[in-house]
Amino acid sequence: MKELAKSYNPQETEDRIYGEWEKSGFFNPDVCVKKGICKKNAKPFSIVLPPPNVTGTLHMGHAAMLAVEDVLVRRARMQGYKTVWIPGTDHAAIATESKVEEILYKKEGKTRHDLGKEQFLKRVQTFAQESHDTIVNQLKKMGSSLDWSREAYTLDEKRSLAVRTAFHRMYKDGLIYQGDRIVNWDPKMQTTVSDDEIDWKEQQTPFYYLKYGPFTIGTARPETKFGDKYVVMHPKDKRYKQYKHGQLIEVEWIEGPVTATIIKDESVDQEFGTGVMTITPWHDKTDFEIAERHQLDKEQIIDLHGKLLPIAGDLAGIHIKKARAMVVEKLQAKGLVERIDESYTHRTAVNSRGGGIMEPQIMRQWFVHVTKEFPFPHAGIKGIKKGQQVTLKKLMLHVVKTGQVAIVPKRFEKIYYHWIQNLHDWCISRQIWFGHQIPVWYKGKEVQVAIIPPKGEGWTQDPDTLDTWFSSGLWTLSTLGWPKKTTDLATFHPTLVLETGYDIIFFWVARMILMTTALAGEVPFKTVYLHGMVRDDQGRKMSKSLGNIINPLDMARTYGADATRLSLLIGAAPGNDIKLSEDRVRGYRNFVNKLWNIARFILLHTQDYNPKAKLAPEDKKILQEFKRTVKKTTTLMDSLRLSSAAEHLYHYTWHTFADKIVEQSKPMLQGEDKKKRQSRQLLLLLIFGDILKLLHPFVPFVTEELYQKLPLQGKAPFLMIEKWPTF
Repeated sequence: MKELAKSYNPQETEDRIYGEWEKSGFFNPDVCVKKGICKKNAKPFSIVLPPPNVTGTLHMGHAAMLAVEDVLVRRARMQGYKTVWIPGTDHAAIATESKVEEILYKKEGKTRHDLGKEQFLKRVQTFAQESHDTIVNQLKKMGSSLDWSREAYTLDEKRSLAVRTAFHRMYKDGLIYQGDRIVNWDPKMQTTVSDDEIDWKEQQTPFYYLKYGPFTIGTARPETKFGDKYVVMHPKDKRYKQYKHGQLIEVEWIEGPVTATIIKDESVDQEFGTGVMTITPWHDKTDFEIAERHQLDKEQIIDLHGKLLPIAGDLAGIHIKKARAMVVEKLQAKGLVERIDESYTHRTAVNSRGGGIMEPQIMRQWFVHVTKEFPFPHAGIKGIKKGQQVTLKKLMLHVVKTGQVAIVPKRFEKIYYHWIQNLHDWCISRQIWFGHQIPVWYKGKEVQVAIIPPKGEGWTQDPDTLDTWFSSGLWTLSTLGWPKKTTDLATFHPTLVLETGYDIIFFWVARMILMTTALAGEVPFKTVYLHGMVRDDQGRKMSKSLGNIINPLDMARTYGADATRLSLLIGAAPGNDIKLSEDRVRGYRNFVNKLWNIARFILLHTQDYNPKAKLAPEDKKILQEFKRTVKKTTTLMDSLRLSSAAEHLYHYTWHTFADKIVEQSKPMLQGEDKKKRQSRQLLLLLIFGDILKLLHPFVPFVTEELYQKLPLQGKAPFLMIEKWPTF
């Protein structure tokens, strides 16, 4: 037998091994069934990869996700499940379009409008393809045992059919409607933006206390106040009990006298400011909701480019940034500024993709109705009968409360409930070019919502595209073939586990539950496993500005994918953030090297190993004690305590097997008692073989390489399809 090299070189090993895995076809459950690795009627185990955006490369959060999911998938495959892990990428409409337009402007000083829609979309598609290729390479570098024969893309034809079908069916059920509601508008990108794509930035800004007739009102945005004609207060506020709901009062305001109406509403915070406020329903969500409740007028003050409209008098056409000081000057000239607080902290909504400051606007858009009752057309949700009146919000709450979807860790259920209970109708239309175009066609006053374009001349398709989350919300369904009734859909849906970061529990997890329960009458997954954020060694979020980003591919190139994976798994309990440094990765490379050195010693001293040897009583006892490690590891992994399982194996391998059993074996292996030597050789090979099996989901490359070298009888062609050790 050829002696192992003195040290393990992942750079020379990992690409070769991954190539052999791919060539074997065993990532594909159909191949496993065909070759007898798993039975045709074996239980399915399915996971979909949360699709990375085609806007760049993978980061450490992605690497943590890949490590966890690959552990689950590799172990399920070894347990004999019909196992599939479906890869894919997300077109990430607004993020990708924004990125390409940014590159275009930096390199050529042009916008998408300079190129035109057709040429610009060609640029976007080229960028997306290049990014996709980079991401796929990175996924493979991390050892991800994905079934590449089932790869999907949220904008490919199969997924596009799913999106058009979903829109059509939800529209027929009254769950999608077009209406005039307040939305997040980005004047810079000229599109609506979802709540999910907004960053809230705190900044110190002046807070103005203004005289509004007999009241003092507070605002950080005086430039929006031209149309204010409603004074709102809490009905139980004793300070203002002399004022009646609907009462009219005359007040002097920015452009002259205004007849104002008193409105009593329980949403007013009596403790904030003076407990009285005026409202601007067109440009504030809270104000819009108050206006809706009381059927009040709504008037636009700011246009879609962030400039004041004619209601602002001589300030019309001026951008609101410049107009603020002018408005304050006008108010001061009239004696309407009571005081200014210069130390007020104001939260500003910023588009996380393009950087533009949000300006809420009332616009005619497409929405998903989350509070409208509809007769449930399916019979697959426990506790909900076919034909029963439900709402999407009720469905989303019901499947988690009844345990049909379990969230790990459980504490995130409360956060989920809170978000769903406060959920508003979901604006799904975007005024960008890249993405799924809304499947609605117009001809004069005729409107057709259809899966395929209507026949005949004169039809024009709605120019808007759909929110990215609409297509990614269908991910478990669309990747398995829906709306067609495919074998994959029947076999693998609902998927068993969705593993993702806790930061998108609302944005993606909740929307997948919404879409799948409504359209398929079943949950998209049985368990949601939430991993935490990967932070630097000081606990800070990784960012370019801090210069603390650790690239997973750099770590894998330097220390190996196995060490990188272990650094992201051990100490990373579900839902908990993990602190990562290069030293931490380097430390786990030492463990990988330890495995290699153990193998070198065992192989060197088992050259004359006899597979028919019998274990001595003391060796049987050691083997029986090891079975407790097998049992504990199995139990921990069954309960998704992957970090604890990896840590337990780490300590057993290093401190029990290497430091005690191997060390105690040296005299026997070099002694003259043949039976003792052969017994100990067999023991070491049996235990180390099972250690490699147990560790394989965590560190797949080095374990595969070493397992191939062990002189064990009846081995499978690859460790990744060996049977999970029994106890």
